[in-house]
Amino acid sequence: MNAWVHLGTGPVPGGGKSLDLMQRGREFSIVVENKELMNSTRGHSEEALASLACAHLAERPDARVLIGGLGMGFTLRAALRALGPEAEVVVAELVPAVAAWARGPLAEVFRGCLDDPRVELREIDVNRLVQAGAEAWDAILLDVDNGPEGLMRRANDRLYDEWGLKRAQWALKPGGVLGVWSGTPDRKFKARLQRMGFAVEETRIPASGTSGPRHVVWIATRG
Repeated sequence: MNAWVHLGTGPVPGGGKSLDLMQRGREFSIVVENKELMNSTRGHSEEALASLACAHLAERPDARVLIGGLGMGFTLRAALRALGPEAEVVVAELVPAVAAWARGPLAEVFRGCLDDPRVELREIDVNRLVQAGAEAWDAILLDVDNGPEGLMRRANDRLYDEWGLKRAQWALKPGGVLGVWSGTPDRKFKARLQRMGFAVEETRIPASGTSGPRHVVWIATRG
């Protein structure tokens, strides 16, 4: 089997940590402190984040969708497949290196989705866009860090605490959807969503579709 080859490092702003991009044959991996955050062969649950959320937007042909975290583009590609030609998708990526890798060594993985005219990629903390305006989004999809129990950056926790969920409610249009991906179950977070007034659906999904670790997707609908 081919050995892993190190392709690049990208510091996490404000986090004191760095991401490393690795390649083995046609497989890519992004790791932080030797812990894998994402892998190009295991994106089924990230795709499900978008497909489950966008299923709630069928009656909104011009939906505005905010995706927090570019990753390897699994959530973005799935959203583009599910949304109509009048939709708008803004992707917020905090780590400049991740955006650069998408058009560089990961271009084959991204398959040109960043060139879709519906897409705007912004190198910014997604929290700033959540706070930018009331009822601005039909859906907010968060695939940030490793979910509510993050690995990279303590400031990411504010997306998932009560304050962050209040801001998400404020930023969503009535009936809008907050979708959250997590590497592990989190009963406290699910209870927090419900306590904040969201209608919550929880789905556990194998990372590779039929095998691999089971990740969690919460689809929380604003009333």
